[in-house]
Amino acid sequence: MTRNLLLSGGTGHPFEQTSALLAGIIGAAGIESDVQDDLVAGIGRLERPGAYAMVTVNALRWRMLAERYAPLRPGNALSLPEASRAVLQAFVGGGGSLLAVHTACICFDDWPEWGDIVGAAWDWDRSCHPPLGPVHVTVRGGAHPVVDGVTDFDIVDEAYGFLDERDDVEPLATAAHGGRDHPLLWARRYGRGRVVYSGLGHDERSYRHPSYRRILAQAVAWLAPGGAPPATGAPEGTGRRPQPAGRGRT
Repeated sequence: MTRNLLLSGGTGHPFEQTSALLAGIIGAAGIESDVQDDLVAGIGRLERPGAYAMVTVNALRWRMLAERYAPLRPGNALSLPEASRAVLQAFVGGGGSLLAVHTACICFDDWPEWGDIVGAAWDWDRSCHPPLGPVHVTVRGGAHPVVDGVTDFDIVDEAYGFLDERDDVEPLATAAHGGRDHPLLWARRYGRGRVVYSGLGHDERSYRHPSYRRILAQAVAWLAPGGAPPATGAPEGTGRRPQPAGRGRT
């Protein structure tokens, strides 16, 4: 059976519940998940040849340098060791698949290559999101197998914005706040690997929403070995670097 390594855990989000729901969605596609909340030990498992075809990051682990995070640092703060970085980069670049959701873009903040793999990274001087609440998601239908048959929908979630987006990101779904549209979903290649990032997924309500469940199921189908070929003729993305807009928060 194809297996998925699901890296989970962190602060401020119900990761145990959302990872269980995410594992269920992935399992419905015939891919069994091993859920690991020790990210370093989990990534070490990727060194076993053929053990995993896919890795999923549903976690919030970074250095937590701001003083307001000091009480949370024990058990949460993380600078990913160089050896773990090399393993994860080699896995995706060598042909493995990565599903990164919600807070994954905040992880590993002292490793710039992680943003290159995912397609964007949180910028603490700029990135932000409105308070948890209703989000209108605009879907670019027909742009990619991940969004086939999905139309615009409303969901209770956090819409991350003003990320440090890489120039090749082509949004498959967006949300508007702060005077511009922000990419919420994309699919891309990194080396020989496939990557899907979704900015949605704060809590269980997201993973029970039928439109979001369909997106995730189709993302898994595209990421799975033998999935549909990369789409051509994707719509034009923003392709621009947003201007600073206040202090980041999460």
